[in-house]
Amino acid sequence: MNTMGGHDIEEIQVGMRGTYAKTVTETDIILFAGVTGDNNPVHIDAEAAATTMFKERIAHGMLSAGFISAVLGTRMPGPGAIYISQSLKFLAPVKIGDTVRTVCEVLAVVPEKKRVTLKTTCYVRDKAVLDGEALMMVSSGKPRA
Repeated sequence: MNTMGGHDIEEIQVGMRGTYAKTVTETDIILFAGVTGDNNPVHIDAEAAATTMFKERIAHGMLSAGFISAVLGTRMPGPGAIYISQSLKFLAPVKIGDTVRTVCEVLAVVPEKKRVTLKTTCYVRDKAVLDGEALMMVSSGKPRA
């Protein structure tokens, strides 16, 4: 563990996972819209959202992506890790009341570069709603030479 409680590169192995689950509320959506400025009616206006293909309000896709950040920053690799890149593919909508379960699994470790690649997936029930891949920079527990 590093001084912040996250995993050092020497501890991380392919297959290690971190998870997080959160039930999305109307408050989450309104606060996210306020913080980001994304006031798309499909997220905040029930009447307008009823006219869309979703037939009701849906959560911002980036709200679910934020759950990935929560796993990476607090669980795996955890505190002290730095985001380098993230790919995202939105597969299905998340609705108010859905519980989003986020799983980040280590796919590759490059110790000499202090890099970790993780598969990042969000599920509602057992259906993937978001899929992607993250690249993280992770600290080393080895003393500097």
